[in-house]
Amino acid sequence: MKVTMQTIADDVGVSRNAVSLALRNHPSISEQTKKLIEASAKKLGYHRNPTYGELMSQMRMRGLGKTAATIALFNANKSNDAFKNHPTIPEYVKGCQKRSTLLGYPLDYFWLHQPNTPSSRWIDILEARGIRGIIIIGLMKNNQLPKELLPIFEHFPTIVTGVRTRTPSLPFTCVDHHILSLRAIEKAISLGYKRPGLIIDSTIDELVDHRFSAGYFTGQQKLPKTRQLNPFFEADQANEDISLFKTWLKKEKPDVILTLYDYVQDWLTKLGYKIPSDIGLIQLEKRKNKPDWAGMNQHNDITGEAAIDMVISRIHHGEPGIPQFPQATLIGPTWEDGKTVRRQ
Repeated sequence: MKVTMQTIADDVGVSRNAVSLALRNHPSISEQTKKLIEASAKKLGYHRNPTYGELMSQMRMRGLGKTAATIALFNANKSNDAFKNHPTIPEYVKGCQKRSTLLGYPLDYFWLHQPNTPSSRWIDILEARGIRGIIIIGLMKNNQLPKELLPIFEHFPTIVTGVRTRTPSLPFTCVDHHILSLRAIEKAISLGYKRPGLIIDSTIDELVDHRFSAGYFTGQQKLPKTRQLNPFFEADQANEDISLFKTWLKKEKPDVILTLYDYVQDWLTKLGYKIPSDIGLIQLEKRKNKPDWAGMNQHNDITGEAAIDMVISRIHHGEPGIPQFPQATLIGPTWEDGKTVRRQ
């Protein structure tokens, strides 16, 4: 039989409310009654539900007009205005805001690269503002957090969005990059394309543990070996020297290109290609500023919502900032039609 507060109340001969107050050491309950209730709870094997306790605590705090817990959104991008002006990062923020508002958790905003702010100072600031958990957004170019800030992530439950971090390895949520590329190449093949190519910067592919290229290579297995192309990993360098792209294009002869970069369209136009009649384009992260592109919607706003759920769960369960076994939540992408591919 499940032991509840009502079970203890019946055993001692008091109200359920008195049991609740006594177990929280409320001054309105006499010491004698508290001891009787505590002894009964121990005898009956009562275990308090930590999640319920956390929720009730927050309800009581809100009833007093106080904030029980605030979640910090850390902008980990080198640009301190990335939450507003980056092509994709604001979608994560929007998802966090939507979910936190629904669940009643206020947000506070910080820039991870704030100068002259050691970890000890950060911890003081965060505690003073009632921060109970952290979400990191916008980590780019590498998946390493600053070593000198490690004590922050040991102190607070922390969730990373978009990528998996190392040293420390933290719980994270992001789109399923492997499925993203796999579904994109499968869609290209279903549209009748014979030679799908991939353009991805090697640094970005490494950032997600090569899941972009892994999904692409997996999808290529459905094609004859003569139509399995080598990816172009020098996207960043080709912005300075388009001849690198031109050489790859001539050698691999793709009839459709999967990429993260809108500027590939400019390269093709400069070289005299028409889209989609000569070459199709599929965006691996469809963006609002390019609504005509066909491609994959990563649903970064849903990733932001998942991050809120993950950090609240860790707060409720009192889980450490750096867990022994970090968990991941992967968000499924969806295809969206556009004018950069030919109709089937």
